[in-house]
Amino acid sequence: MRIAVAGASGLIGSALVSQLRTSGHQVVRLVRNQQSRAEDSRYWNPATGDIDDDAFDGIDGVVNLAGAGIGDRRWSERRKREMRISRVDATELLVEAMGAASNPPAVLVAGSAVGYYGDRGDEVLDEQSGPGTGFLAGLSADWEAAAVEAESEGIRVALARTGLVVADNAPFLTRMLPLFKLGLGGPLGRGQQWWPWISLQDEVRALVFLLESDFAGPANLCAPNPVTNREFTRALASVLRRPAALAVPRFGPRLLVGRELADELLFSSTRAHPAALADAGFEFRHPDLLPTLKEIL
Repeated sequence: MRIAVAGASGLIGSALVSQLRTSGHQVVRLVRNQQSRAEDSRYWNPATGDIDDDAFDGIDGVVNLAGAGIGDRRWSERRKREMRISRVDATELLVEAMGAASNPPAVLVAGSAVGYYGDRGDEVLDEQSGPGTGFLAGLSADWEAAAVEAESEGIRVALARTGLVVADNAPFLTRMLPLFKLGLGGPLGRGQQWWPWISLQDEVRALVFLLESDFAGPANLCAPNPVTNREFTRALASVLRRPAALAVPRFGPRLLVGRELADELLFSSTRAHPAALADAGFEFRHPDLLPTLKEIL
């Protein structure tokens, strides 16, 4: 297949491009810098609504992983607009361009997030669970709604609701490691909030699975054995052979990154389960956190 990938330079996108090429697919990257364009790339700019007229000529499938970072800076109103433009507006631009192609791509694998469910405590959440409340839940719901519009053009749409991606160079993990290596790590608050996670390898395998199969609709891309934040910190500390007894009170992250980001990203509890992937026959190579952390670290 000839696959167009938006967000190809990120953690997931770069690994996906490598895997697709290894599997024999051709990859066309959607890039925002016209000066760095190559033969295997097309230009687009969601902020201005620009995209090459031939962006999807000869393209069999599209994977959209584009989006401004969620946890890398405070959520000012300007930053939240950037997150929305880079997700909702960008997806609308892609869907419009796909529909305008003389022979539209057959499939769109659209990035989303388990943040769709919001803060739901211990409730077990599968793909039939409704959306939650809060900024991330609303953003994710609008993000998915923009992607589903492609169905009107006869395009199969798979929605990849991704959890925390665990990799040695994952941004959230690289921020945690220095403190944990010093023995200063610990759970956030009481640590009872559920953190759905997935290894980078399984994330890429799941995206390829959604692309190559006949799957349509939402899929939770998270390991079948979710953990609480306390269990995550214990596993990480165990791998690093360090203690993790210093609980971080809620006011600390709130002061550091802002109340809204801290509450929705760090202290929110989402017990997501990959029911749709399991029903479709997908098998995880990394179902359990502790051996996964041992392998990547």
